[in-house]
Amino acid sequence: MDRIVRNSFMFLSRNKFMTNFANKYGHKLGASRFVAGETIEEAVKVIRGLNEKGLEVTLDHLGEFIHNEKEAINKTNQCIDSIYEIGKEGVHSQISVKLTSLGLDISDEVVVENMRRILREAEICDVFVTIDMEDHSRCEKTLTIFKKLKEEFPHHVGTVLQAYLYRSVYDIDDLNPYQAPLRLVKGAYKESAKVAFPDKAEVDENFKHIIMMHMINGNFTAVATHDDHIIDFTKQIVNQYQIPREQYEFQMLYGIRPEKQLQLVKEGYQVRIYVPYGTDWYGYFMRRMAERPANVSFVVKGMFRK
Repeated sequence: MDRIVRNSFMFLSRNKFMTNFANKYGHKLGASRFVAGETIEEAVKVIRGLNEKGLEVTLDHLGEFIHNEKEAINKTNQCIDSIYEIGKEGVHSQISVKLTSLGLDISDEVVVENMRRILREAEICDVFVTIDMEDHSRCEKTLTIFKKLKEEFPHHVGTVLQAYLYRSVYDIDDLNPYQAPLRLVKGAYKESAKVAFPDKAEVDENFKHIIMMHMINGNFTAVATHDDHIIDFTKQIVNQYQIPREQYEFQMLYGIRPEKQLQLVKEGYQVRIYVPYGTDWYGYFMRRMAERPANVSFVVKGMFRK
């Protein structure tokens, strides 16, 4: 049943009619639990509130696929504005970006130059930038671009690996010489069994494997999960290998398990919350529903709440 629900929400996330409907009626559908408003000003208020609770943040201006270079430049400018506001307001936040929104599907030259603009501002404001990972077809190109940018901006850029891909264990080794700061996730895109583990138990085992590999290599590791088993495994690894606290953190999504987030902070762990904002929230929202069908009940209640 969970697989059917997941596939249904993934279909809805790509449906143009539903996207237009959602953008019209906005947060009445319950998305405000997961999305920190539509403007950077609204997002900064959320960041400040999370900081006051001892939580770090990575901010994501929502929007993935663009169709021309002008849209890519506009998206780049929005990312730069986010970095500037973070620096100006003095809140504790990084940013996350998707290369498809910056021109990945247009040309390598466009996306690399847009990323350079973002990272120059990030250096000035001392804001770290994580390049999000997208579907498998864009994985190789994303990592190639990351390597290039890591050499140019060694202290302000990281990326993401997805545990459900077979290739991720090899990517850990490949990225080790770059001392790459990585966010490790299970993965949220629908992929073929030719490239990804189809079974959840296999994904979990691979997730544990790449967490341990990257930590033992001595590189910064962000473990992005809401799964207690993965969290407990990470705690065991850091204790067993005496991994210093500054070398890792837990990451969770805004609106998902806030009690667990605060519990980890009380235990002395660094916790970073992935906070999305913007008007183009519908696809992100549907993927959160697909990942965790239990969230559906919240949305249903929210639709009828005044």
